[in-house]
Amino acid sequence: MADQIRIERLEFRGRCGVTDEERARPQLLAVDLDLDCQLDHAGVSDNLRHTIDYATVVHRVMEIGTGRESKLLESMAEELFTVIFAEFPVDRIKMWLRKLHPPIASITSSVGIILERTRLAQTVLRSDPPPARFLLQQLHRLPKGLALDVAAGKGRHTLFLSSLGYQVDAIDHDEQAIEQLLTDARSRQLNSVTTRTLDLEQPPPHVPDLGTDRYDTILVFFYLARPIFPQLIRALKPGGVFICETFLIDQHLRYQHPRRREFCLGYGELLSLTSGLRILHYDEGAHEGGRDRESAYTAQLVAQKPFTSGASA
Repeated sequence: MADQIRIERLEFRGRCGVTDEERARPQLLAVDLDLDCQLDHAGVSDNLRHTIDYATVVHRVMEIGTGRESKLLESMAEELFTVIFAEFPVDRIKMWLRKLHPPIASITSSVGIILERTRLAQTVLRSDPPPARFLLQQLHRLPKGLALDVAAGKGRHTLFLSSLGYQVDAIDHDEQAIEQLLTDARSRQLNSVTTRTLDLEQPPPHVPDLGTDRYDTILVFFYLARPIFPQLIRALKPGGVFICETFLIDQHLRYQHPRRREFCLGYGELLSLTSGLRILHYDEGAHEGGRDRESAYTAQLVAQKPFTSGASA
């Protein structure tokens, strides 16, 4: 069970109500917060740096609650979630936000909302576009550390992983997309993102070198360049994880998208391309949440590079 800081009945006057009349003057609101976090080091060190300064949390809640106007408690709660996750090392928040004296005669106590949100759920909710469903499903398998996002485009997965604490190298041949990705990362204060404009489809022997035993995680989504697979496997650290989802040949045969069949995998082909890795998950067929969040025929794979040297050369 996670450690927890609890803040009970923090009261402030805020402007919240559907009608203009209700928002015209501040009314008494209260919030209770349960903050899941890691507190084990604080008990040993007796140092505020190893815990969450709840006085600062209270100050930020008061600033938001008294400084903005909203029609719904849900809107105020969403801003509180955003700020607390952004500014404090909290993994989960349970919040009870309520009006203590709502303008309804028959309510003698309070009315409000109880919401619970994890850091991951908050990150996904605010991602636009959201990460692929398969990445979310397999996130628990991906080791923290340095990740390589292959054919990153505008960086939906780069930005998502970076917000969860990964260091991410993003590569793509599209210079404008890479520039936009870096701009978005900086605007979100994600300083763990590095980018490179790189043409991955040069013919052998000019396939780019991605390093050796460098990355803890490598991800490839909806991109297929068969000649680079040996470089990808070489770049993966022993024990590192490779995750991939891209179109299966059925997608072309049924929908003519992608237009060229060579951009789609044959049955079992992804297993052959990654034959030096240990398969943790594999499936091919119709999957929800593919590219553009629609159902698509794809091959999905998660595989780990063996720890023994030379096993995946």
